[in-house]
Amino acid sequence: MTTSQQPPDGPEPIRAATADQVEAAWQDTKLAQVLYHDWESGTYDDKWSISFDDRCTDYARERFTAVTEAAPGGLGTTEPRTGPYGRSLEIGAGTGFFTLNLMRAGLVREGHVSDISPGMVEVARRNATGLGFEVEGRVADAETLPYEDDSFDLVIGHAVIHHIPDVEGTFREIRRVLRPGGRVVICGEPTRWGHQVARRLSSLTWALTTRITRLGPLAGWRRPQEELDESSRAAALEAVVDLHTFDPDELERTVRRAGLVGVTSVTDELTAAWVGWPIRTFEAAVPPERLSFGWHLFAYRTWMRLSRLDQRLARIGAPKGLHYNVSVTAVKPVRPEREEDRDV
Repeated sequence: MTTSQQPPDGPEPIRAATADQVEAAWQDTKLAQVLYHDWESGTYDDKWSISFDDRCTDYARERFTAVTEAAPGGLGTTEPRTGPYGRSLEIGAGTGFFTLNLMRAGLVREGHVSDISPGMVEVARRNATGLGFEVEGRVADAETLPYEDDSFDLVIGHAVIHHIPDVEGTFREIRRVLRPGGRVVICGEPTRWGHQVARRLSSLTWALTTRITRLGPLAGWRRPQEELDESSRAAALEAVVDLHTFDPDELERTVRRAGLVGVTSVTDELTAAWVGWPIRTFEAAVPPERLSFGWHLFAYRTWMRLSRLDQRLARIGAPKGLHYNVSVTAVKPVRPEREEDRDV
């Protein structure tokens, strides 16, 4: 099977942003989103260790079911379900990580992906083709989705809403395209405190690694300066495209104001984030050929062990806001919501 094709008159991906474009993007967040994510599309899977195998399929399934199984039945809906869902739309799909791995897990039957970045949509369609999935991809702004009302059984996203200027408006748009009783699941969004810690650890790791590898004996561990400069330019755009961090309770209230019900949030990654972000930053600062299979296995196993520790900490009452990630789910009411069911 093959993926559907973008219309021939659709926008062409921008593979590298010029200095002038970067300068303009500081004043235009939508331009920044397109430039940054087109720029990253060709290397994004490698940068974030994204794959479409049991490792990432298990991760996607666990994140999805952790929040959906914690959710009660929404107002006027049936009890929570674990799938499979019939027609699913992913907003800000990137290279297709969430949709394609949930399809591999058997939780989604029919996948549709959208992203504001043409480059990301192109890579997501290519990844789908390689897996033998038929997935429709559209270049689309999550604030104005190009789909009819009541079109989907499920709307999903992973690490996306922190990029979107109008979060509440986006959830209203999600509500519009969901069928009555349909579910939204958004995973992997940064919490306020978790984001601050991750940024500080990453900055320290980058500074330490790039300085140490200037020393003669470690020169072979230094990326070429032009690659480091390119990463720095990308990091500069990250300051424009990363718009929000979230308090879990406030995020729930935002979703309720958008007219969705049965709203539930869960959090994950505490100690795993404290180690995971420095590891990823170190990997970005050194030549890939220097990192052996043993290193990658060590990094993955360390992250898994700490993730299990974090699950135990959550069960004994570690505050939600301390974790790095927050996920949220809700449903579209089968009957019109009452005023008293909303947060105001």
